[in-house]
Amino acid sequence: MSEVQVDQELKEAKRKSAKPMLWVSLISMVMFFAGLTSAYIVSAKREDWVTFDLPQAFYISTILIVLSSVALFLSQVFLKKDDLQKSMLLLVATFILGLAFVWYQYVGFKELESLGLYFTGPQSTVSTSFVIGITFIHVLHLLAGVVVLMVVIYNHYKKKYSSTNMLGFELGAIFWHFVDLLWILLFLFFKFYK
Repeated sequence: MSEVQVDQELKEAKRKSAKPMLWVSLISMVMFFAGLTSAYIVSAKREDWVTFDLPQAFYISTILIVLSSVALFLSQVFLKKDDLQKSMLLLVATFILGLAFVWYQYVGFKELESLGLYFTGPQSTVSTSFVIGITFIHVLHLLAGVVVLMVVIYNHYKKKYSSTNMLGFELGAIFWHFVDLLWILLFLFFKFYK
């Protein structure tokens, strides 16, 4: 077997295993957040549980994250048509919307603080610790998504993607849409489960 054949077989094996490996990691993240939200549900029965409305900034960040997923979806549509310029423009828009999401999460944390609701310390409550903790952990995952987007943008700029070579783009898109959907579910959970 020649060196070229071995190299092609290795590339094909990587290609076949990339998506299943990503899905395994996403399932583990689902389990992690399921554990955290289960703990939230159990803790909500405590006598010292405090209910509060979500900060307005969390509503704005939710809109931003939905728009980012729409932009990324459209970017992929244009990539499939080999319209690299429109695809790149929408990819950069996704990145900017992702950064805006992170900013509004921070603003939301500050809104909670201004209401006297803290993550830790003598003024903290179990409920605010859960909401801030779970939200912060999600923001960390989204920041990983921002790094993934930076890699996808760089590779897109280097013209590594096309309608016939989209694996890296697809992997990044799956991860991004996953963390977006995860936030929407967490937001709805916090909004309606008090």
